[in-house]
Amino acid sequence: MGQAINKFREKLKSGTICLGPGITLTDPLVTDALGDSVDFFWIDLEHSLMSPEALNGHLLSARAREVASLVRVSGSATPFIKPVLDAGADGIVVPQVKTAEEVRQVIRDCHYPPLGTRGFGPRVPSNYGREGGSEYVDRANADIFVAVQIETMGALEAIDEIVAIPGIDSLVIGPQDLSGALGLLGDVEHPKVVAAIETIVKKARDAGLFVGAGMGTDPDYAYIMAKRGVQWLQIGGDFGYLIAYMDELNLSVRSRIENA
Repeated sequence: MGQAINKFREKLKSGTICLGPGITLTDPLVTDALGDSVDFFWIDLEHSLMSPEALNGHLLSARAREVASLVRVSGSATPFIKPVLDAGADGIVVPQVKTAEEVRQVIRDCHYPPLGTRGFGPRVPSNYGREGGSEYVDRANADIFVAVQIETMGALEAIDEIVAIPGIDSLVIGPQDLSGALGLLGDVEHPKVVAAIETIVKKARDAGLFVGAGMGTDPDYAYIMAKRGVQWLQIGGDFGYLIAYMDELNLSVRSRIENA
């Protein structure tokens, strides 16, 4: 355990822009099929109705492909985080955080004592108990990748306090929800939204943290965000790729038939 997430970290440290898909469909073959094409998986529990069995399947596929699995949980409370980590996720993305204290609790939930308060029951990460003990605990505390999304006014206002919290690895920008928090939902290129994004990137990078972002299937916007300093980008997701390519294929074939 830990090889995939450390490979992901090393890519980020080297300056490589890492790209990954949002995973929302339940079939683990989706993750398996995409594994050779991506730098990480963003398995989405915030906006998807996914069972624990489906999540387990995706995590198994990610491990088989040796690709980092980052799970966006549905909230910051302990019950949303603990079972996901015990299932073997390499890291978590916590959406909609509002305060620095909320982030501190997330950090505590992700780390075993003495660094945190995570309860001990790591079935998958400990190789089903074969690798338990102090060495496992030290490795788990070092390897876990913890990211929080800055997409509320509370988080934006508390950003100086948030970036100073020990144990956080990355901030993640949610452009759509950030624009909504600023009263400009959907206008992600409005000057106020762009200024907020630039503030998040600068504060994170100055604090030695990575910066990620989630977005739709939009390569132009991904390029813009990378130029602004975002280092890892979740670009669209499984169902969006199906629709985009089918629409493109449909248009191409029909235009050739009609113009023949």
